[in-house]
Amino acid sequence: MKVLYTAVATATEGRDGRARSDDRRLEVELSVPEEMGGDGGTGTNPEQMFAAGYAACFIGAMKFVADKENIDVPEDVSVCAKVGIGPKDKGFGLDIDLHIELPGMNKGDAEKIANRAHEEVCPYSNATRGNVDVRLHINC
Repeated sequence: MKVLYTAVATATEGRDGRARSDDRRLEVELSVPEEMGGDGGTGTNPEQMFAAGYAACFIGAMKFVADKENIDVPEDVSVCAKVGIGPKDKGFGLDIDLHIELPGMNKGDAEKIANRAHEEVCPYSNATRGNVDVRLHINC
């Protein structure tokens, strides 16, 4: 694979610490959710950051597929990624639902671009395939 871009971020102190990118465009406090035994502080958590990244990247993947297929994607396209975490085997695992909103789009076209984005294009989908349950929910 020819790498086009490399993101660099450093976390300190774990889930109750801080994380920031090397260019400082991202700088966040981290907190453990109450559901995971934390204090539910004001910081974000890795699952929220993963969900935001997956959602944004998935829209880009759908637009890539749509462009190749000469299909118009609605301007108000959105993806809500719900990323769950829980115990699995000897560690922890993720469980993901992608709620895809393509208002006014033909159902067949919407399914085509969402499925191809998931099966072929999106790097988050490619990274999780075979290891994480990811379900697509497509609404037109």
